[in-house]
Amino acid sequence: MREDWRYALAGTAGRAAVDALLATVRYELDEPPAYRALLESGQPILYVLWHGRLLPLTHANRGRGLVTLISLSRDGEYIARIVEGWDYTVVRGSTSRGGAKALARLVRLARQGRSIAVTPDGPRGPRERMKPGALLLARRAGLPVVPAAAAATRAWWFEGWDRFLVPQPFSRVRIAYGEPMSIEGEDEATLEQASREVEARLAALQAQVDRAVA
Repeated sequence: MREDWRYALAGTAGRAAVDALLATVRYELDEPPAYRALLESGQPILYVLWHGRLLPLTHANRGRGLVTLISLSRDGEYIARIVEGWDYTVVRGSTSRGGAKALARLVRLARQGRSIAVTPDGPRGPRERMKPGALLLARRAGLPVVPAAAAATRAWWFEGWDRFLVPQPFSRVRIAYGEPMSIEGEDEATLEQASREVEARLAALQAQVDRAVA
């Protein structure tokens, strides 16, 4: 009970601090027509984004009722408490712990019409390398995959494995979404090929937003 209280307090305080910081930034969105058409149709989507750009993308999409996957680690518990206050539904698990159970729950939520956001290079890396689990989810739930990227004109960079980006006050944050992509099979070779394609698209999109704020 004491530990749960500590997580709850840290989550509330952390969310308040992030809200105060990011209330000062100006978001700019780049949304291609095919992506806008998906949103307007109500089609659930699987968003893929790099772990290091998680903060601005998660904050910018608060209040949309998205589902996200967060690891079962202690750090993951703090993050879960923060994003739940932004109207995210959190599923706990990762490739190393609770992965099969988490995948099954994500598929159920997607089939109920919920969009999902995942970081396919998390929770431990390697940085900006796609793991195929996210695409297996997309295939089983029938979700189109949409890459998402973010960059800031001024930011702090934390030198962990993911080079985590935190926008500085009053910076300009550029967010871009890529063209939707369908996953056509779930055998190992197909998923591996699709992973490399999504990885390349996400890398190109990330480079695009980085250039836009340079």
